Amino acid sequence: MAPGMSLFSVNAIIILSVDDGSRIFAKYYDAPHHAPNASGASANPYPDVKSQKAFEKGLLEKTAKQTGDIILYDNRIVLYKMESDVMMYVVGGVDENEILLYNVILSLRDSLHLLFKQSVDRRTIIESYDLVSLAIDEIVDDGIILETDPTIIVQRVSRAPTQDVNLSRIDLSEQGVNNLAQLGKAKLTDWLRQGL
Repeated sequence: MAPGMSLFSVNAIIILSVDDGSRIFAKYYDAPHHAPNASGASANPYPDVKSQKAFEKGLLEKTAKQTGDIILYDNRIVLYKMESDVMMYVVGGVDENEILLYNVILSLRDSLHLLFKQSVDRRTIIESYDLVSLAIDEIVDDGIILETDPTIIVQRVSRAPTQDVNLSRIDLSEQGVNNLAQLGKAKLTDWLRQGL
C-alpha cells in the first residue's frame, strides 16, 4: 500500500444561495491523520470562518456563469451543480478521483430531489435543514465517502425511529422457550442442508 493512501477524499460540502451568495450549508473536513504544521496550524487551508467565506465567495463568482460540472479552483477540485436558486459544491484535493467526487455531488442532488419531491430550492433546504444535514452525513463522514446511492440515503434519513420491543407480547413460559428452541433448531438444519 502506498504511504499516501487514505479514504479521506472530501475537503468540503457547501450549499450557497445564488441570489446573494450567502451560505446555506457548509461543512469542512480535516484529514484525520495529518499532523499539524510546525506552526501548530491544521492541514485544512480554511481553518476559520473568514477564510471559508472568502473561498466560498470566490467559488461562487467563478462558477455562477459556467455551465460545466468541474473546475480547478485554489488548487482544489470542485464539482458543482446548480438547482433552482442554490449552488451545491463538493470540494476535494487536487489528487482526488474526479469520478468519485462527481458521484458524491450527484448523490447529494438526487437525494435532495427524492426527499423534497423535486423542489430543491433555498427555502425548502432551510425549512428542512435537519434532513439535508442528515443526508450529507450519510454520504460523507469526516471526509470519507460512505454511500452514493440516493435511495439508500433517503431510506436512512426518512425512516421513522423503531419502536422498543413490547415485552408483554413475548412468551417467556417454558413452552414458549421450547418453541423458540425448536424454531432455531429447524432454521439451523435448513442452513446446513443448503450449505452442503
